[in-house]
Amino acid sequence: MHVREGGVDIEVPEQEDGVGDGVFFNPVQELNRDLTVAVLRAYREREPRAESYLDAMAASGIRGVRAAADDWDVTCCDVDSEALDLCRENLDANELDAATVQRDVNAVLHEDYFDVVDLDPFGTPIPFADAAFQGTRNLLCVTATDTAPLCGAHFESGVRSYSAVPRNTEYHAEMGVRILLSGLARTAARYDIAIRPILTHATNHYVRTYLELDRGARDANAVVKGLGFIYHCMNCLHREHEAGLLAESPAECPNCGSELTTAGPVWLDRICDSEFLPAVRAALDDEMGAADEARDLIDRLATELDQPTHFDQHRLCEQWGEPAPAMDAFLGALHDAGFEASRTHYGGTTFKTTASVAEAREATATLFE
Repeated sequence: MHVREGGVDIEVPEQEDGVGDGVFFNPVQELNRDLTVAVLRAYREREPRAESYLDAMAASGIRGVRAAADDWDVTCCDVDSEALDLCRENLDANELDAATVQRDVNAVLHEDYFDVVDLDPFGTPIPFADAAFQGTRNLLCVTATDTAPLCGAHFESGVRSYSAVPRNTEYHAEMGVRILLSGLARTAARYDIAIRPILTHATNHYVRTYLELDRGARDANAVVKGLGFIYHCMNCLHREHEAGLLAESPAECPNCGSELTTAGPVWLDRICDSEFLPAVRAALDDEMGAADEARDLIDRLATELDQPTHFDQHRLCEQWGEPAPAMDAFLGALHDAGFEASRTHYGGTTFKTTASVAEAREATATLFE
């Protein structure tokens, strides 16, 4: 099957949504790959010394080929000899040079350094995280496709993989984002490395994050201290959070008196660098098949509040026994009442606000009259 993506041509085995008899290739991940190229372009402006890029799970080589086409010093790594043969064919077809290594990427990362490392495994990235933090100089790009464990739908698996307690709430995608970042932050801290997410999103059943790395025990300590817990009421949807690695859940929900459910430790800080996002947007080009979708995503991320959880307006109105009004009117009522509010990238009916559930109900009461 011939694929043209982002200005390069590759051959991949015939498959549907990444499922087939040959080397793995997922056409649904084009948005992921387009954004990766844009981030690499923007990051090169941010850190001009960054030159080397490791495609840690190369498969067809599409990521490595696209990075090489953008003049990165690329190494493609995979344990599958057929995958590396296909990588070489696709590099040659585009007249590009890159190193290819048939080896477990953990071994490679324990022995060598790369300015940028891209982890895009099947499922959880945690088995590769220790080696990745030791083998990455500047920027670590990570995809997690195990969204059910991350968001708490597969609870025991999430606890095992991330050494945290995920909860399946109406903000399940954001729960996954914050559980993943927490797991990565705690892994990095073991090596006196602090992570700084410069772009993170949850899209199409995966989480993708780009982490700039700072070295030093003091910075790593500060990141760990910023982790914390979310206390969620399954009855009325009230939620609150606090920083710290010792959970001290309130005795009951302040809104309805029910017991609160605890999730964490989770990442409570920003998931994107607002100053970096415009550079990524500018680095997108119309040769990218998902460019318009990527621009829309970045625009939504740029205006999204930094609150640690979001609401689903339809779920909230259902809880109140009211029909859902137009989102613009709903958010406008929150603004008029003096609260911050924004749409989020997690879905068309999702929003963030500084208002509590009780305050949001009061602020929007006139919309239901």
